[in-house]
Amino acid sequence: MRILRAAYPDGMAARTSAALGEIIRRQRVLAELSMRQFADLAGISNPYLSQIERGLRAPSQQVLDAIAGALSVTSDALYEQAGMTPPGTEPEDNAVLDAINADPRLSSRQRKALAEIYESFVASSPSGKRSQ
Repeated sequence: MRILRAAYPDGMAARTSAALGEIIRRQRVLAELSMRQFADLAGISNPYLSQIERGLRAPSQQVLDAIAGALSVTSDALYEQAGMTPPGTEPEDNAVLDAINADPRLSSRQRKALAEIYESFVASSPSGKRSQ
């Protein structure tokens, strides 16, 4: 597997990558896996995993998905535990999307699904424009 160096989106502080790396490390330790075992499960190199866990490198979405799969969680769950918003789920300035994203009863996956449904309805509306 070829690993590409990934950077976090502009404006994300180094502490954010450290928080995500710490969550990954904690989950690995709770699963009672050595770094080498876990790297093999995720399909990445041991040094790369070490850099991710220490917050020195940001995993690509593909690598984070592999890590999440090895932990039997979703990448959204890892982002949420690290206090981060998953990429592509940033709310737009829209009251409906704001309400969906603010509802604590919904999981990340449910929020995303509702937002996608809403967006598809808006896109197919006769005016084709969003009212805000």
